Amino acid sequence: MTNIAIFVSGSGSNCENIIRYFHEQKGENQKRDIQVVLVVSNKADAYALERAKRLNVPSAVVNKAALNDEQAMMALLRKYDVNFIVLAGFLLMAPDFLINAFPRRIINLHPALLPKFGGKGMWGHHVHEAVKQAGEKETGMTVHYVSNVCDGGEIIAQFSTSLSPSDTPDDIAEKEHVLEMEHFPRVIEETIRRL
Repeated sequence: MTNIAIFVSGSGSNCENIIRYFHEQKGENQKRDIQVVLVVSNKADAYALERAKRLNVPSAVVNKAALNDEQAMMALLRKYDVNFIVLAGFLLMAPDFLINAFPRRIINLHPALLPKFGGKGMWGHHVHEAVKQAGEKETGMTVHYVSNVCDGGEIIAQFSTSLSPSDTPDDIAEKEHVLEMEHFPRVIEETIRRL
């Protein structure tokens, strides 16, 4: 059994999509071998927490200090028997102890085609604005393993979409988000099944 914790900081549309994907991948009467058991947010007002509650998934709010408290964090993850972590719009760096405890078992979604537009400060709308400013003809999403280098882990999968010169940063964000909804849960499943 693979028990996933999803780490989030915001709205949680990807979080909800992932929960629904693994809940609905098999009929109610069949045993699921991959499930989301916990949603962790560093923001108490993240709408992702409401989504988790509606879907009957336990959640926890973990501020930056708590995230970096190895004993507390590992105790939380052990409580839910977590053995795989998905960062889905999580805006804090994963601490080294977490990366070491979950080797090749923490993955992140980045809203651009890495290595372009990655690194510190490159999240959310900042990425889409940078893509627009650079005059890129395409954008996309990257799923990668988490390392101690921001957006520097080994790339697992990338998906791209074409852009037009008239696309605004909001248009770029929407096009990229469509890719996330379509591909991210499946990439998570494929990554887990390769373990």
